[in-house]
Amino acid sequence: MAKVTPGVGPEYPQVVVLFGATGDLAKRKLIPGMFHLSSAGFIPDCKIIGVSLEELSDEEFQTVCRASLDEFSSRAISDADWQAYRDRLSYVPLSAGAAALGQAVLAAEASIGTECRRLHYLSVPPKAALSVINTLGEAKLIERARIVMEKPFGVDLESAVRLNSEVHKVFDEQQVFRIDHFLGKEPAQNILAFRFANGLFEPIWNRNFIDHIQIDVPETLGLENRAGFYETTGAFRDMVVTHLFQILAFVAMEPPVALEPASISEEKNKVFRSMMPILPRHAVRGQFNGYREMEGVNPDSETETFIALKCSIDNWRWAGVPFYLRTGKRLAEGQRIISIAFQEPPKSMFPRDSGVGLHGPDHLTFDLSDSSRTSLSFYGKRPGPGMKLDKHSLQFAMDETKQVGEVLEAYERLILDAMRGDHTLFTTSRGIERLWEVSSPLLDNPPPVARYSPGSWGPNAIHQLIGPRAWRLPFERNWRS
Repeated sequence: MAKVTPGVGPEYPQVVVLFGATGDLAKRKLIPGMFHLSSAGFIPDCKIIGVSLEELSDEEFQTVCRASLDEFSSRAISDADWQAYRDRLSYVPLSAGAAALGQAVLAAEASIGTECRRLHYLSVPPKAALSVINTLGEAKLIERARIVMEKPFGVDLESAVRLNSEVHKVFDEQQVFRIDHFLGKEPAQNILAFRFANGLFEPIWNRNFIDHIQIDVPETLGLENRAGFYETTGAFRDMVVTHLFQILAFVAMEPPVALEPASISEEKNKVFRSMMPILPRHAVRGQFNGYREMEGVNPDSETETFIALKCSIDNWRWAGVPFYLRTGKRLAEGQRIISIAFQEPPKSMFPRDSGVGLHGPDHLTFDLSDSSRTSLSFYGKRPGPGMKLDKHSLQFAMDETKQVGEVLEAYERLILDAMRGDHTLFTTSRGIERLWEVSSPLLDNPPPVARYSPGSWGPNAIHQLIGPRAWRLPFERNWRS
């Protein structure tokens, strides 16, 4: 086994019970991710028990895992590492029942031979989550266990409260890890470092210096074979509550008293408690042309494939600063950015033809894609006679560092954190219920969807929503390579 990386991974060996082990998420992310964590030495030891509807033997499940590594792993796979990983894999069909699952976990723990912890990963449809949780209770797999749950965490306040209540009948809140892969990305975590480690930016991170903030996650992808699921969810439930609001909390929260999970979760929840209700007039809902013709979609569907909205945080730091959020399917570009627009000087001493004001305010921009770039734009004098000004930028990319090869993928980082019991990048029951509460006015009385063409930036009404300001995307300037 690879040498264990000290101070990063969990203290104890892990027995991972992976529900939905033959599903798409497991094949693309979870099986390759756990292979890397195991072979790179982040975990002292582990056993992985796959659980799914298919009737498979251990050997057949191992074949499925090898195929997923060959297709989806971003790293080289040596024969020695695969042999070691294969020996950690076993399988229990869901039809075998709770007793068989419990026996398999006990056998895995016995084979490790030392004190273990259990990680139950629910890579299952939302409607199956409670059934899986009850199976774990029946199998008596609650002690020394943590459970990872995939979104959505309810579809409104009532369903979220009900779901949390049912989960808490079996697992304590400290055992529950509601995963958001956006927060597992290095760029999202870098926001904390950027804000709280730099004396240059923290003093100006407030309403006195910031005009507005945009969190913009357009997608070029459509829905492929997910249209039937998406019809019951929509862009707001799928992306805003579980992803964009979480990033908003990282951007807006107060400094935690310590860089530890409880303090950070409390500051995030303070942001959620300070959010004003999302009013229907502050939202634009859209639907791309052709969505209603997709399989599983109501021909008269009002489900949004696009959402843009204005949020307000009613506290001392952010009073009067609007937060604009946008996401949608089949848009012109696939981007993930946070853009902080600073207030412009109250008066310009430069002549009208100097160029000042032509390119909007100065921006600090975080690129949340895997390239993890940061840019600070500003005006500077154009070389030569006269006083002509151009917009310039300072840029930094993660691949400029010597540690770029050490970056964990989002799911790898979050699985590791769950094994360690670190809730920093996960959502609490209080937080998710508050977000559904502030979303209730919009969910109860949504504005009608406006149609938009695939490859566009959404309905034209987005410009009235943000006016007299402008959307940061599409960029006027490109990132430097």
